[in-house]
Order: sequence, then structure tokens, then C-alpha cells
Amino acid sequence: MADWSTVPEPGARVLVTGASGGVGRALCEALAKLGAAVVGVDRPGTDANLTADLTDEVAAGTAVRTAVERMGGLDALVGAAGVVDTIHRADRFPAAAFRGDVEANLTAQFFVAQAAFPALREAPLAAIVLFSSLSAQDGLPGQASYAASKAGVLGLTRTLAAEWIGAGIRVNAVVPGLIATPKVLGLPPDTTERLLADVPMGRVASLGEVVGTVIYLLSPAAGYTTGQALRLDGGGGLGRSGLHR
Repeated sequence: MADWSTVPEPGARVLVTGASGGVGRALCEALAKLGAAVVGVDRPGTDANLTADLTDEVAAGTAVRTAVERMGGLDALVGAAGVVDTIHRADRFPAAAFRGDVEANLTAQFFVAQAAFPALREAPLAAIVLFSSLSAQDGLPGQASYAASKAGVLGLTRTLAAEWIGAGIRVNAVVPGLIATPKVLGLPPDTTERLLADVPMGRVASLGEVVGTVIYLLSPAAGYTTGQALRLDGGGGLGRSGLHR
């Protein structure tokens, strides 16, 4: 009989990056309530229970090994860390800022996943979920580095899924639009209205809707799903014009 469980296995050991951000914090809290052992990691100076500069290969490896030691193994990795604040038009985008965003949003994801591989391949139901963005597929004027780095996450997801399927590791991505994080909720009303103009549902995604999707992808219910990018766009990708009146 199929396993319809939509939560991770009891006692699952999960590493969450970006743990001090709105989504990462909500993920850590939800997973802990479900009985998972969770280690959250974020950049130095945050309140995460493990801090590290994940853009540094050595620091990322050390952080992953520390988390594995604390939990006695690793069943799942959620890559929720990222930088979204850099805004410049492409014709005058500073090189250093572009490189920095690619390192934070893409390179760090690879370093963490690579470091987690030895522990994950020992887990019976291993899963990775990486955060991309609608900008990876739709573009985002003024934020070329963010869109490009998040597009790279999709390529990384597909490649890791193909390479690691033989090791029993599923790798998927979530592709959200606007999420109700404190940063988004603090945007000026006119900015929010403009950003939601192309969202048929007319609202941002709640934290619970994003967290629930990630938990599903970590669960046995998604056991036949790998290499996929799941859009959370409020219907934004739907074509709504036709020949009818």
C-alpha cells in the first residue's frame, strides 16, 4: 500500500539554511512541531543556532558536519538562505554586487549540498529542497543577479537530482513569488499593489503555504518526485485570455 504520509518521518534530522529569515524560521518551527530534529544555520551575527558564511567552502563544510554531529545523521536539507536586496539596472550593475549575489544564492547552495551528500546517502529517505524564485523563470527587471542566481538553482536542482538518484537522494526546488515575510509585508502599499498586479489571486503567499509545500516535498508522499520545480505563484503563470467573450 502507498505511503500517503505528508510529513517527514518521526525523528527526521533536518538542516535548514537561512534559518533566521522569515521562511527559514517558520520552517524550523514547523518541523520541530512535527517531531523532527532541526539545526538551523545562517550567517554570522544572526540568532540561528549555528552560524557560518556558507559562501565559503570550508565554513559551509564545517557547518554541515557540525549539524550532522549534533543530530547523529542527516535525512533532509532545506536551502532557504538567499539575498534579495540588491537593486541595479543591468547596464550599470556593479560586478562585485553581482558576484556577491551569485555566491549567496547559488554557490552557497552547492557548497552545502555537496557537504551534506555523505550523510544524506546513508539516510533511508533522503531529500533536498532548494529555494529558487519566480524571477528565475519570468525575469526580474532591476535584479539581474537575483534572477540569474535563482535560475542557476533550478539547473543545480535538476543536475543533483540526476546524479544522486542512485544514492537514494531526492532533490527538488520550490519556486515562490512574493511570500508574507516581515520584509515583504513592510513594503510600501503602492509597491505591493504593483507587484501583485499580475497575480490572479491578488495576494502574497502565506508562510504556511510555503512551509507546507516544503514539508510535502520532504515527506514520503513525494517519494516518487525528484528533479522538479514547483511554482507557488498564485496563478501568475496562467494564460487567461482566449477566443471567448
